[in-house]
Amino acid sequence: MQGSKKTQRRRFLAASAATAAGLAVGGPACLRSALADAMEEKSPPFRVPRWRGFNLLDFFQAFWRPTENGRPKIEPVPEQDCIWIAELGFDFVRLPMDYWLWIDSDWPTTKKLKPDDVFKIRESTLDLIDQSVERCRKHGLHIQLNFHRAPGYCINDPEREPFVLWRDELAQKAFVTHWEMFAKRYRAIPNEVLSFNLVNEAPGPREGYMTADDYCRIMKQAVDAIRAVSPDRLIFADGLSVGTRVAECLIPTGIAQSVHAYHPAQISHYRASWVDRDSSFPTPTWPLRNPDGTVRMGREHLEKYFAPWGELRRNGIGVHCGETGCFNKTPYEVFLAWMEDVLDILKSHDIGYALWNFRGSFGVLDSGRADIEYEEWRGHKLDRRLLDLLQRY
Repeated sequence: MQGSKKTQRRRFLAASAATAAGLAVGGPACLRSALADAMEEKSPPFRVPRWRGFNLLDFFQAFWRPTENGRPKIEPVPEQDCIWIAELGFDFVRLPMDYWLWIDSDWPTTKKLKPDDVFKIRESTLDLIDQSVERCRKHGLHIQLNFHRAPGYCINDPEREPFVLWRDELAQKAFVTHWEMFAKRYRAIPNEVLSFNLVNEAPGPREGYMTADDYCRIMKQAVDAIRAVSPDRLIFADGLSVGTRVAECLIPTGIAQSVHAYHPAQISHYRASWVDRDSSFPTPTWPLRNPDGTVRMGREHLEKYFAPWGELRRNGIGVHCGETGCFNKTPYEVFLAWMEDVLDILKSHDIGYALWNFRGSFGVLDSGRADIEYEEWRGHKLDRRLLDLLQRY
């Protein structure tokens, strides 16, 4: 999860503060009631395995890319990454995608997208996604396609969009149309190989922007369109408030839900410019401590944070942790101690995970940490201790 604006920081910290008390939307009693009602619905046809793996950023953030012949430079997921991920014992890849990459308009020059542009599809980009799906399939990896930037919404710089997903009908039509396109494209690919993750890190409900009902209504529109084409497709929706809170109103659909494990942000995003924008986070410890040395937040808070997600899983709703990890400025021993608690709790609920990312500032390869010794590995710098930890869980 990356970005640059103050709005992103405020939303992320607000979500972190809300979940510090272990709250789910409506509270535990409402969650149990929603689950009881959902049990009367048809069970989902595919049980979500405890997939473990990484986010790969080959279709992430259109604006950040070098250009080639006036277009953003895009390559499919490197086959070598697929080989290494499988060889290291993992079985999952999440592909956060920016839909601007498959829009055929003049936005690379103007840096703006017009509302009608969003229906102009650039087939050559979709071909590269096809190649990525096939490479993952070839090497036994499940690939999850995620709209990191969807028509009308992105957790990073949402004001760049030409409309707002939560209130503009044209944005909602585009969102549904794009998912219907992917459903048709991959209708023959089994759930063991491919799943859809509708939109990355939905915002927290707030007056005048989006309610929980708005979120669920629009996600259901996409679910219905996908199921009309591919009735058994495995579909995930991120939790509300940047993936921290169960979306109870989606439980009756039977679709799976995705939690993101960045709690607390003071650890996971220490000195990450898009969250700790002013470098104001104090140097973290784990457990987090108050100035007088007393524990402010520890493992029991994480257990409370993940409890609603474990409840979903135990009641037959698929759950996966789509993102987790720490930015490379978090003190390494603090990161590993926190990460082991996160992974242990997730495993206790039979929930898999995807580290953000494989290579780079959150990853096991070439993460750029200054406070560890790397192992030279096939031309890269390997964080062996982190890899060993992930492999244990």
